[in-house]
Amino acid sequence: MKKIALITTALALLASPVLAEEAKTVGTAPAEAKFSTVAGNEMFSSKLKGLNVYNQKDESVGEITDIAIKNNAVDALILSVGGFLGMGEHYVAVSPSSVNVRHDAKNDKWVASMNTTKEALKAAPEFKYPK
Repeated sequence: MKKIALITTALALLASPVLAEEAKTVGTAPAEAKFSTVAGNEMFSSKLKGLNVYNQKDESVGEITDIAIKNNAVDALILSVGGFLGMGEHYVAVSPSSVNVRHDAKNDKWVASMNTTKEALKAAPEFKYPK
């Protein structure tokens, strides 16, 4: 009988923090939470990453590999330039305003273009990820 009472008390003590925690998470969102609606034709980072960037001569000059965000806004697009199959490539950070990203409705795909050359991007200062 003492074992049953001890087990019941232990279970009650173990269950009480869980119930108390549940009570804290139930309710409405905090007043400072803001929500947005997103249209289907908006650009998503998952579509931007890996996108080849072409120049005015329709030559591939790089690939968008990452996005740098600063103060809640896109600060730079990180492009992989040069190299072949991952060998000899390096990264450059370019201003998002220098890359034109648009949806090609005819082919139903995103395209990126930039007024530059492969050589200019290869000669640009190399971006290195901070440690």
